[in-house]
Amino acid sequence: MLNEIWSIITDVRQQKPLIQSITNYVTINDCANILLSFGASPAMCEIIEEVEGFVNLADGLYINIGTLAGEQKKAISLAVAKADELNKPVVIDPVGVGAIPSRLEYVLDFMGRYNISIVKGNLGEIKVLAGMEARICGVDSLEDGSGGIDACKILAEKFNTIVVATGPRDIITDGKRTVLVENGSSIMTLVSGTGCMLGALTTATAAVEKDFFKAALAAVVTFGLVGEFSAENLAGEILPGSFKVKLFDNIYRLSEDDLIKRGKITWL
Repeated sequence: MLNEIWSIITDVRQQKPLIQSITNYVTINDCANILLSFGASPAMCEIIEEVEGFVNLADGLYINIGTLAGEQKKAISLAVAKADELNKPVVIDPVGVGAIPSRLEYVLDFMGRYNISIVKGNLGEIKVLAGMEARICGVDSLEDGSGGIDACKILAEKFNTIVVATGPRDIITDGKRTVLVENGSSIMTLVSGTGCMLGALTTATAAVEKDFFKAALAAVVTFGLVGEFSAENLAGEILPGSFKVKLFDNIYRLSEDDLIKRGKITWL
């Protein structure tokens, strides 16, 4: 499987997919830069008059509702509808659905109306979307992993989508195939935007790999490894600012040997 993941990474670097991102204002620059470092081409296009036309050009659409505003809501609806019409991959990051009821209603509504390729959130957000209780603090999950696999499978089967739940062990499932990924670093939780960056990367892999389960797995393993390497570069110190810069450097120079030796996936 790790060889297949490397093939997907290589395809991103060679094909340079154009990823349209309607994302939150806190981390928009981080998402653009991680896509560039990965080999993809970012386009942070969200103006209402332009979003539908740009979907025609894009290879994938990333939606992140972290700073959801009225105009952005309309832009998201237009873009997702167009991507659905054109059968282009759509990845959604349901930020804050556990804390703000209107966001939960909004996400569930358009997941019911459109084909969403991949839903990527923290475990708390995924459990809430699946109709389960979850421990959250604002937009952060306080979940320890219990009930996570069941929640992911419920959500995947209900909406016929791929579900990615991030946490101490990342979960990827389509309801039938389920994998745990144990790469990553605790320092990732000290940097805003790491989840957003993963969402953008997942859209890039989905743009080149039609099996969205494999695409999601490739992005999760890749970013987890990059987090590990970046933490190791700090030589034992906890330096969130330096760590963030190293994320871009390490994804740019990630090698097949790194992936094969260090990728940690477990099939369930």
